Amino acid sequence: MNPDEEKTNYWDTENGDQPVQVSSEPVSEKVNSDDNVVTWTAQEYVHIDKSPLWFVIFVVVVLGLIAIDVFFLQSWTFSVLVIVMAVAVIIYTRRPPRMLTYGLSSQQGLYVDERLYHFEDFKSFGIIKDGEHHSIMMIPVKRFSPGVSVFFPEDAGEQIVDILGQRLPMEDLKLDVIDIVVRKLRL
Repeated sequence: MNPDEEKTNYWDTENGDQPVQVSSEPVSEKVNSDDNVVTWTAQEYVHIDKSPLWFVIFVVVVLGLIAIDVFFLQSWTFSVLVIVMAVAVIIYTRRPPRMLTYGLSSQQGLYVDERLYHFEDFKSFGIIKDGEHHSIMMIPVKRFSPGVSVFFPEDAGEQIVDILGQRLPMEDLKLDVIDIVVRKLRL
C-alpha cells in the first residue's frame, strides 16, 4: 500500500472488539495495482442468540409433529425426517458465524475470502437494510443460480455502491416472505 493511500479502521457494532477495515489494499495478487478495490471483514450471517424458551418451544413443536405422525399419518419415515431436521437446526443455530474477508474490485468482481464472483455472472444488485445490518444482494443472470448476499459496514457502503453501480444496475430489493419468517423464528 502506498503511503499516500488512506487506511481506515471501523469498529464492528456487534462485536465492539472486531475492527472492520476499509482500504484500497488488494485482496489478492490477481488484482491489478491500478484497480479500485475496497476490502472489509464481516460475519457471514447475523447470529441471534436464542433464549431457553426458544429451545423449549422448538422441542414442543418437534414432539407435536411426531405425535401427529404417530396418531394420524402412521409413517415412521416422517418421524425420522422430523428428528433429523431438528438435529440439523440445533447444530446450525449453535454454530457461530465465521468472520470473512470481502473485497470488491472495480475490474474483476466480488471476492469472498479467496473466491471470486465475476460481474458477468450477475444482472443487478440491491441493498437490503435489516434493522442495524446492511447487506448487498447480487442477483445472478442464470435463473436457478443462488444470489450472493454480503454484509458490509455502513461506513463502507458508499464506496461499495459506487463500484457496483459502475458495472451493474441497482434494483430496489426488500426481504421476501421466507426471509421475514426466518428472522421471526430467530433462525
